[in-house]
Amino acid sequence: MWIADNWNDYEVIDCSKGEKLERWGSYLLVRPDPQVIWDTPKTHKGWKHMNGHYHRSKKGGGEWEFFSLPEQWQIHYKELTFHLKPFSFKHTGLFPEQATNWDWFSEKIRNAGRPIKVLNLFAYTGGATLAAAAAGASVTHVDASKGMVAWAKENAASSGLADRPIRWLVDDCVKFVEREIRRGNHYDAIIMDPPSYGRGPKGEIWKIEDAIHPLIKLCTNILSDDPLFFLVNSYTTGLAPAVLTYMLGTELKKYNGTVDSQEIGLPVTQTGLVLPCGASGRWEAR
Repeated sequence: MWIADNWNDYEVIDCSKGEKLERWGSYLLVRPDPQVIWDTPKTHKGWKHMNGHYHRSKKGGGEWEFFSLPEQWQIHYKELTFHLKPFSFKHTGLFPEQATNWDWFSEKIRNAGRPIKVLNLFAYTGGATLAAAAAGASVTHVDASKGMVAWAKENAASSGLADRPIRWLVDDCVKFVEREIRRGNHYDAIIMDPPSYGRGPKGEIWKIEDAIHPLIKLCTNILSDDPLFFLVNSYTTGLAPAVLTYMLGTELKKYNGTVDSQEIGLPVTQTGLVLPCGASGRWEAR
């Protein structure tokens, strides 16, 4: 498992009975987590003194209950700054476990010895975009949500990266890649973090089981002749790391590289466990 264990401003303090107690900067949140099926005593005082609690509804969805939590606040990861705000469906605008991937590809970009063009698909609030730009890459950031792209721009400005070569695009990711093929544009690295289910800006439906392999295949048409890496993230339970390895290995076999896929996780302070948080597949040049 690849573990995001370099955080100072974030930690999973404890987890039990379908929930996790997290520290985001100086604020404590309790949020549901379907992986937490164990029932251990909730002894940490934070369980009774949280700043926000997301309650899942038995009918689906849920709602926040707040106790002295600002509408927005910031946390830092190394040189990056992220704006957080709790919004629908339990999210805060950041997936901290992805820091293990940020560290991995940032080192590859810094050590490449050449300019690197990165394409970030389903780019959300820009965690990977900021990490790649801070490492020296030029980045094309694509997400179907106008609000998420605006949020990512805020994060870039707060991180001192507003003047870096980042293209911000509100677009359907598949249609964007198809247009890039026609335009003859190429990238040295591709990052994709697709949702299990989603809709494009014009209502295009995305189901990961049907669409992920065709999109990986499509993206090989916009890779440069000397690609550096290809990263695919999955939060879909049925998509095991071995499946990511097979898809990347099959579609990128013409390039000289290696593939590895693992679960990604976050350390749990109280117990020493590592909480699994999805999987990542990494192709990298030899």
